[in-house]
Amino acid sequence: MLELQSISKSFPGIKALDDVSLRFEKGEIHALVGENGAGKSTAIKIITGIYQPDSGQIVWDSKRLKFHNYKDSIVAGIYIVYQEIQVIPESSIAENIMLDKMITLGKTGIVNWKQVNETAAKYMKMVGLDLPPTTIMRHLSAAHKQLTQIAKALAANAQVLLLDEPTSSLTQHESENLFGILRELKSNGVIIIFVSHKIEEVMALCDCVSVLRDGKHVGTRPVSELSKDDLIKMMIGRECNDEHLGKLDVNLDREMLRAEHIVRYEKARDISFRVFEGEVLGFYGLVGAGRTELARIIIGEDKPDSGAIYIRGEKARINNISDSLYRYKIGYVTENRKEEGLFLKSSVETNITITIWNAIINRITRKISRSKEIAISQDMVGALQVKATSLGQSVEDLSGGNQQKVSIAKWLAADCDVLIIDEPTVGVDVGAKEQIHQLIWDLAQKSRKAVILISSDMREIIKVSNRILVFRDQQIVGELTDVDDPGKTYDETSMAIGRYLA
Repeated sequence: MLELQSISKSFPGIKALDDVSLRFEKGEIHALVGENGAGKSTAIKIITGIYQPDSGQIVWDSKRLKFHNYKDSIVAGIYIVYQEIQVIPESSIAENIMLDKMITLGKTGIVNWKQVNETAAKYMKMVGLDLPPTTIMRHLSAAHKQLTQIAKALAANAQVLLLDEPTSSLTQHESENLFGILRELKSNGVIIIFVSHKIEEVMALCDCVSVLRDGKHVGTRPVSELSKDDLIKMMIGRECNDEHLGKLDVNLDREMLRAEHIVRYEKARDISFRVFEGEVLGFYGLVGAGRTELARIIIGEDKPDSGAIYIRGEKARINNISDSLYRYKIGYVTENRKEEGLFLKSSVETNITITIWNAIINRITRKISRSKEIAISQDMVGALQVKATSLGQSVEDLSGGNQQKVSIAKWLAADCDVLIIDEPTVGVDVGAKEQIHQLIWDLAQKSRKAVILISSDMREIIKVSNRILVFRDQQIVGELTDVDDPGKTYDETSMAIGRYLA
């Protein structure tokens, strides 16, 4: 049994944990949930020795643990898979999995690459990662990188496995495969601490759940005794609902973006579509189906082999992301905020306003207007309810959900006419998720933007979109219209999507 006994931890201006006591049993999948900023990440970092508690202690099988760093926790058999992707991009999948347990040829010190790759392949197969072990990490999607991290944890034979939003970049099929692995580990006596904002996953997988709110332990309950609504109330003190946000007033007479016969080898196969003013167009499909790949072509990050993009009826020449933003007012909220969406060492203010520096710079002095920078940042922080100690706080010190809000805020500040939002609520709690859903809907309905929503969360795509394109094998295989019709049920729409993917 692993116990946290009266743990407290403070940072400047914030009490992250306040006298928190938790118990994790062997052979148990124990969920740790709460809104962003509730203290989950701090608790995890204390368990793994990254942070030291101000008071309280950690006890494992009646023995007090005293970790000075993360390496100490690994030696003790405690391993974590972070939501944020942490891989060596220029190394292979096998090297990343086997990094701390390389196999050598006897005592020569020479790496036995054949055996390293074969061993890594065993763990890759366990997580459904069907790629050559020699594949270089930088070529992989966010989902494949996440599966590599999980495979590395399995290879470590951990006695305590902490999973921080492990399915954030996975499809439903990949998630179900992971759950099967976790249940097998549970049967072998491993303690599994599962952090997730996806309530359905917690209810389906976990044995019990502990809730943190504002740094305090609200309670621990067996999952069998809770309904989804009960758990949400424990987390945020109010109810949430999954009903569609309402009928969107789409202006079919004003086309904002049109793609015609877009082709790129192994990324897009003859894709054509249109999106209109006031519309939320959903892109749904499994990882690798071509959704994100198409988005990157649209913004100029990748070049099409053939085909054309039209903006407001005129053919566009988008050579790079700068063109897409400044010439055509297209914004892209990336699915990978850590590596592509944010400057982690920079402030909240800098991250929000970086897309509009050219608009608020003094043409004579070439200095950015501080008053405008502050005013715009304050507006965005207020509108998205970003929890930060100040505009000057480093983004890397924010919770995952608040980082995502900042990632969205910088494109809202740029006032883009077309906004592509890729997995907007990955790692975001249920309360913040509702805010972001409403924000996306308002961008279309009230601000008259054209929004392309890319999401692996079927409930999300159905709740927010008015039209959905279904992707498979780098092409569009189906279209669902009038998704926001009040007469249509979630089950009806989800089954229609499923038929296209079958």
